[in-house]
Amino acid sequence: MKIEVSNLGKRFNREWIFKNLNFQFTKNTYAVIGPNGSGKSTLLQILWGQMLPSKGEITYWYGQQIIPADEVYPHVSIATPYLELIDEFTLTEMVDFHFHFKKPGQGKSTAELIELFELTHARDKVISNFSSGMRQRLKLGLAFYSDVSAIFLDEPTTNLDKKAIDWYRQHLAAIPAETMVIIASNQEHEYPGTAIKLDILNYK
Repeated sequence: MKIEVSNLGKRFNREWIFKNLNFQFTKNTYAVIGPNGSGKSTLLQILWGQMLPSKGEITYWYGQQIIPADEVYPHVSIATPYLELIDEFTLTEMVDFHFHFKKPGQGKSTAELIELFELTHARDKVISNFSSGMRQRLKLGLAFYSDVSAIFLDEPTTNLDKKAIDWYRQHLAAIPAETMVIIASNQEHEYPGTAIKLDILNYK
């Protein structure tokens, strides 16, 4: 998958969050960097199609074929602190529900995925009773192990303790090389040193 952006910009009221962004995202790992409030999350939401830009164009390519913007969702997975989970579901039900819409990576079963998430002890626990760290690990696990072309991670280690951050870095490194990964972060430990950095402050 490839995402091309041309003269991309977003403003709220009269304030430009960013503008004149021209870039091509391919099968690499990218770090969208900048301080809090600089527009990192806004850019990611525009790139995965949740939010419309104020100016410019986005083109999604799958091989040599252009993907319509309203058909991008099956090709991407997302993990953010503000992503909603279904509180009434147990962990097992949540994983089953998610993979009703996306193929699991490597053909893993629900039980195998929960083990990879290191949440086996909570497989029958209702999501509403999860800690914030358990919720974030679940979101990350669902993103990591979806069979997709692009993964978007926004401030991925929010609410994670040191052990969970180590788990995150281990599974981030295991993502297939052909998968595009775009990480919005102002923390260097959240993205690998080999990531291509895109400083959003350059587009103010």
